[in-house]
Amino acid sequence: MKRTLLLFYLTISTLLGCNEAPKKTEPIHAENWAKRKIDLTEKDSLEYGKSYLSIYSQIYSISQHKTHNLTAMVSLRNTSDTDTIYLLRAEYFDTHGVHVRTYFNHPIYLAPMETTDIIIDEKDVAGGTGSNFIFEWKIPKNCPEPLFEGVMNSTMGQQGLSFTTQAKRIK
Repeated sequence: MKRTLLLFYLTISTLLGCNEAPKKTEPIHAENWAKRKIDLTEKDSLEYGKSYLSIYSQIYSISQHKTHNLTAMVSLRNTSDTDTIYLLRAEYFDTHGVHVRTYFNHPIYLAPMETTDIIIDEKDVAGGTGSNFIFEWKIPKNCPEPLFEGVMNSTMGQQGLSFTTQAKRIK
C-alpha cells in the first residue's frame, strides 16, 4: 500500500510539474563592454595584432542534414602577469563569412592575468557550423600575446559533448 501511495504521489508530482510555464532565461554572461572602455591615444608604442578563432554553434550529427546546437564560450585571456593588454574589437561571423554581430569596436582593457568571456547561447544558431571571430588587439612591447579560446559544449540526457579551439594570429 505504501508503495502504491508513493507511486501515486510521484505520478501526480510529475504531471503537475509538466504544466509549468517555461521560465524566461537571462543571458548567462552579459558583459558590459562600456565599463572596460579605454582611450589609447597616448599609448602609441603598442604592438598591433589580429587573431582568428573558429567557433561551432552547431555541429553535424548523423548526417549533413541534421545538426546539433552547442553553447559556445569564447574566452579572452591576458596571459601577462605584469602588463595590461588592450582588445580593440571582437567581431562574429557566420559559416559564409557574413558579419553576425560586433561585441565591441572600441578599445577595452584586460588587467594582468584577467579573463573575460563571450557566451553564445545554445539557441543562438546564427553562426552555423563554421562560425568564427576576428579579434584585434594591442599589447606593450615584450608582452605575451592574448589567448583566445573557444569551449563548445552541450548535454542531452546522459550524453555530453565538449571540445575546444584556439585562435591563430593572422596579423
